[in-house]
Amino acid sequence: MLKINNLIKVFRADEVETVALNDISLEIHEGEFVAIMGPSGCGKTTLLNILGLIDLPSSGQYFFRNKEVSKLKEKARAKLRKGSIGFIFQNFNLIEELNVFENVELPLIYMGVSVRERKRKVMEALEKVQITHRQRHFPVQLSGGQQQRVAVARAVVADPPLILADEPTGNLDSAHGEEVMQLLNDLNSNGTTIVMVTHSQRDADYSRRLIRLFDGKIIHENVGAGFEEKM
Repeated sequence: MLKINNLIKVFRADEVETVALNDISLEIHEGEFVAIMGPSGCGKTTLLNILGLIDLPSSGQYFFRNKEVSKLKEKARAKLRKGSIGFIFQNFNLIEELNVFENVELPLIYMGVSVRERKRKVMEALEKVQITHRQRHFPVQLSGGQQQRVAVARAVVADPPLILADEPTGNLDSAHGEEVMQLLNDLNSNGTTIVMVTHSQRDADYSRRLIRLFDGKIIHENVGAGFEEKM
């Protein structure tokens, strides 16, 4: 599904040059649940942004469903993201002026889905995360756990084959965090590919494959039940 070859990402500011990703090669298959771990500043979020077509690499190749996308313009990347990738962020990124239903509906509006179909899909997504009873509430009226449930619903409402999650439980207590991870686990069990950045070993244990980054490089990778060593 996703394949990157010799990927490098360099950030430049004035005379300072920072290598965020250093010659990374990686392949992620349909239906996988992959966790990416490592210390702050090791390149985890940078890698996720490139996989999500939010950012571009400085060099190297990135194939998204067999299409080379590493040099696409923003308009083409945005078109490819629609309906293909769902995003879940640590800070929820809900729009305060919109209620729960409207927040979840937003991606479908951008995709040009009809009003009737939007209502059906939004209600299905809200039922999936068990928050239909809050559909007319605004984000400020919700707990952190409820807000992240809404964010998950927004991510899955268009039935994307890929979910990218950046510290999805980072702002939640352990109980609410476990609820969100169980939602992601259920989505993966139903065929959705999930790539998650996390600092939490507990969250990483939900994945089927663990990749560790350090200084922009993959230093270790484990796969399978109990993360049997791969390399």
